Amino acid sequence: MPNNSLISTFRPTVHQILLRPHRPDTSGSSTFRLKPYSKNSVSLILSTGEGRLPDLKIMAKKKPIEGVSDQMNAIASQNLDQAPARRRVRLSFTQVQEQLDHVLFKMAPTDIRTEEWFETNSKGQEIFCKSWLPRPGVRIKAAVCFVHGYGDTCTFFFEGIAKKIAAAGYGVYAIDHPGFGLSEGLHGYIPKFSDIVDNVIEQYTKIKGRPEVRGMPRFLLGQSMGGAVALKVHLKEQREWDGVVLVAPMCKIAEEMKPPEPLQKILIFLSRLMPKAKLVPQKDLAELAFRDPQKRKLADYNVISYSDQTRLQTAVELLNATNELESEVEKVSSPLLILHGAADRVTDPNISKFLYEKAASKDKSLKLYEGSYHCILEGESDERIFQVLDDIIAWLDAHCSVR
Repeated sequence: MPNNSLISTFRPTVHQILLRPHRPDTSGSSTFRLKPYSKNSVSLILSTGEGRLPDLKIMAKKKPIEGVSDQMNAIASQNLDQAPARRRVRLSFTQVQEQLDHVLFKMAPTDIRTEEWFETNSKGQEIFCKSWLPRPGVRIKAAVCFVHGYGDTCTFFFEGIAKKIAAAGYGVYAIDHPGFGLSEGLHGYIPKFSDIVDNVIEQYTKIKGRPEVRGMPRFLLGQSMGGAVALKVHLKEQREWDGVVLVAPMCKIAEEMKPPEPLQKILIFLSRLMPKAKLVPQKDLAELAFRDPQKRKLADYNVISYSDQTRLQTAVELLNATNELESEVEKVSSPLLILHGAADRVTDPNISKFLYEKAASKDKSLKLYEGSYHCILEGESDERIFQVLDDIIAWLDAHCSVR
């Protein structure tokens, strides 16, 4: 599943994280106790004495994946902080994933041409890239460039989504953000949200120059946090895209879902001391994101997604980015399609209504799917998944003919 809930990531109460003075040690340096709310959590002692602060973590134990051997579970449960480990795990699970009982795998077109490669970005990081092209002889109408959500990768459920769109005559391209999926970087760590935005621009500038799509219409497709990234990309490159498609976008956090102001200040303070620490409580979002219980179980097979507690700097960056974006939505001028489950409890559909109403775009559409949860492309009934995909393709077709 797309592990991309900003709201659940940011909703600890003041009782969940408390900084309390602790007895000083013999050296005279002060210490603090960071005490998570759950009685089953591990208390963490943070020393503020001299010397470098350690990279502190509270590791969440992964639950076993049903239907696979102990050996495969052992592979899936290894430390995925660095890209080489994530790449090994993905390779081990590729065949298992392709055989899952999910419509995106079972009914995916089989004649799609795919290519995987790595590009080194301007910061020296290897970025995973993938393309899905229609079968030979089918004219490509446009390039669709995908922007995935928080914690996710373009190598699991999106495989089936990409094949469906490619079969309709589109060149579909995707990258994994630095620190996520198969790209280099510390897993789940976003030092600067702008780095993700700039990397998307850098990689898709190269991709838009590929011979098969050079000079053709180009569209951004952003999901959840990827919707926020896609909007930031559009705002920096207003003339470079022919349209933006947003699926359950995370572009504004409802006020009642934000942490209290004192807690925000604590998170910001801690992020300066130990930015990579995994200290922000996070729920298991599968139940909230997937309405279909059988599809919900398959989310566990997304083995290289980031599902641990949110790193402090990542949390602060996401909060700041959405705060900024809230004040910028009136500058959004691109043709815009927004799709959202009306019963989404991960990202509030009112956020999409807010964007639709405030965006300056003259060509904009909002589709709300009654009763649907967050993962409208992965976690709903087969009929609803295909309905959403058909709505996206129909909008793309209409906007290719306009150009």
